[in-house]
Amino acid sequence: MKALQLTAPKQWEQIEIDEPSPPGPGEALVRIHRVGVCGTDLGGYLGKFPFFSYPRIPGHELGVEVLAVGEGVENVKVGDRCSVEPYINCQTCYSCERGLTNCCESHQTLGVMCDGGLTEKMILPARKLHPANNLSYEQSALVETLAIGCHAIDRAQVTEKDTVLVIGSGPIGLSAIEFARVAGANVIVADLSQTRLDFVTEKMGVTNTIRFDGSEADIEKLEAMTQGRRADVVVDATGNHHSMRRAMEMAAFGGRVVYVGITQQDLQFPHAPFLHRRELTILASRNALTRDFSRIIDLIETGVIDTDPWITHHAKFEDVIESFPSWTDPETGVVKAVIHVS
Repeated sequence: MKALQLTAPKQWEQIEIDEPSPPGPGEALVRIHRVGVCGTDLGGYLGKFPFFSYPRIPGHELGVEVLAVGEGVENVKVGDRCSVEPYINCQTCYSCERGLTNCCESHQTLGVMCDGGLTEKMILPARKLHPANNLSYEQSALVETLAIGCHAIDRAQVTEKDTVLVIGSGPIGLSAIEFARVAGANVIVADLSQTRLDFVTEKMGVTNTIRFDGSEADIEKLEAMTQGRRADVVVDATGNHHSMRRAMEMAAFGGRVVYVGITQQDLQFPHAPFLHRRELTILASRNALTRDFSRIIDLIETGVIDTDPWITHHAKFEDVIESFPSWTDPETGVVKAVIHVS
């Protein structure tokens, strides 16, 4: 069956792979219908994502159909439309024993450390499938992106009393914005791109935005919006080490800084004036938890979260190699591209 593989950075190849074997105990055979493209995929294509290895079949934001189930599978049945939780965990390490499956010590993300969903069918652990029969396949593929932001906001324990500054309004930033709003927080969004800021205003109703330019004016604008207090919670979704360093400057006294973006660079910052004096809490946020998926499916079903504005670009499987390079250019207006596999 057909598959798309990155053999090296910026080098796609359409390949043929074997059909999957019948599902074993605890497994399910699924047909891939939709694959969402996120920053991880773009970073893997560009050779900039730290955990990506080659050759690799990408694809971890998946909307799938169950074709067959193995012995003992009860959470899904043939015909179910599902979202996929792409974080394959060992279930036995210290992290997994404590329920921290998102940071399993032997963690494997589909399409990053092991082959993913840019193919026709695959075998998955059935426990990683979340029924979403009232969602479209496109919506099912977006659940994982939303889960990243959900987990980041949960890490900071955001409430309606908080002002949350989200730095970076790509798909991960948008997902953090969604869940900061669900928590009832006052949301401010900052980005270098006015086009992206216009998107969050027009499509998501966020009226407080700041176009960062890297100067002291960034902080002055934030203080003007917060009566001089700055932000209770700062979520950096850029993956840029300069931005991640400055995130501390944006936090209020006693604030929380959440790093959901990933950088391969070292982070350096003055300890005394920011971290110590303000008694900040620094939080890393990796992947998401199983419980987040069912919660998000329900929020989409009930209309609390509208995914329609997110999907700005579509491509058929056979057009991906030609279309993909343009998705790395913010000037093309890409928020979320979705690949139609079946």
